[in-house]
Amino acid sequence: MEKEHLEYFRNYLTDRLNELASSADDTVTGMTTPKETFPDPTDRASHESDRNFMLRIRDREHKLIKKIKEALERIDNGTFGICESCEEDISIDRLKARPVATQCIECKTKDEALEKALGV
Repeated sequence: MEKEHLEYFRNYLTDRLNELASSADDTVTGMTTPKETFPDPTDRASHESDRNFMLRIRDREHKLIKKIKEALERIDNGTFGICESCEEDISIDRLKARPVATQCIECKTKDEALEKALGV
């Protein structure tokens, strides 16, 4: 992969990592504020539902942070943009759509078809 592409992805992934880390800090701060009391059970249920939804989002973001760190490591060790299955180059278009991709579209499609067939 060309050096300017690697720098583009390094900058993009680093910026995204910083954004996610910042939003994670905001969530932790929001979770430590004093508990609100809700006289209406419906209000309390709505608040709990919103809180659970936010926690699920943060869990997904945590997983994405891990993938971003792994992608940055691949940039550093020279394996970024190389499919882990067939060892061919992953297209730039695919990496722009999913910068943390570890497989080319053909290998990923095969894996997903296999998972679907096995019911995983």
